[in-house]
Amino acid sequence: MQSSLFTLPVVEQLSPFCSLRQQGELTLLIIEHPDFRAAFSLQGGQLIAWQPVNQPAVIWLSDRTEFSQGKAIRGGIPICWPWFGPEGKPSHGFARTSEWQLSDCQESTQQVKVSMQLTHSAQTHALWPHDFDLTLVAVLSGESCQITLRIAGNVESTAALHSYFNVGDSETVRVSGLGDRYIDKVKGNALGSQLGEQTYHGEVDRIFTHPTAESIVKDPQLKRAIKIQHQGYSDVVTWNPGAVLSQSMADMSDESYKTMVCVETARIGQPIITTDSSPAELTVTITPQPF
Repeated sequence: MQSSLFTLPVVEQLSPFCSLRQQGELTLLIIEHPDFRAAFSLQGGQLIAWQPVNQPAVIWLSDRTEFSQGKAIRGGIPICWPWFGPEGKPSHGFARTSEWQLSDCQESTQQVKVSMQLTHSAQTHALWPHDFDLTLVAVLSGESCQITLRIAGNVESTAALHSYFNVGDSETVRVSGLGDRYIDKVKGNALGSQLGEQTYHGEVDRIFTHPTAESIVKDPQLKRAIKIQHQGYSDVVTWNPGAVLSQSMADMSDESYKTMVCVETARIGQPIITTDSSPAELTVTITPQPF
């Protein structure tokens, strides 16, 4: 799926490295830099691909996502806001299915910086009666990818940067830096604890409440470690649907759970409280390394 994004016809060439293209009903920003390639959906302000040159894709995208207006994209880094999970409708908030405005795309020989904005409207007021301004800033290079969500407005919200990572085999992956206490969503939000690293055998859906500022996805199949640095967070969520749930999901193929794990930078247990003069930020920085 990701490779086909880069063969889509160019609708508008914005700069030497950046162009707008169309996939299904959605407009995409495609970046083809000498050191990496990447893609964003303007719906959701969502990174859906990032791949440094001569490396496997770092970000996972389902080969069955529909690219339909108003429907969440399965994969990439969805922006869950102004709530996480089923606290309201739609689940995980409306930011990931709203149309963002591309405000800037700056490029150099080292990196590309993308800025997008989403502000309150009649449509968002129907779902959540508050004024707000969101800014997404992404800085991408052949070494790292940083995504920052900036929130402004007199609001209280929860949020997550719901990162999907491409792995060789989820059952061989281990994740460190999550801490030892979690809320187990598979077991009805029961409290759990563990020692050591997180592994994935069957469905895993956990909100770790005392994580460190750095998680590491250790992938022996792809011989890669993905370092994930969290800023502005209170929690880190990890998810893999496992075989049974994956087979019931229309936007995932039956075996695709084996090729992804989610490790999400989140503010759930400690809501984000902002004012117009005191915005807040949630940031994830992703750096793949040899393992």
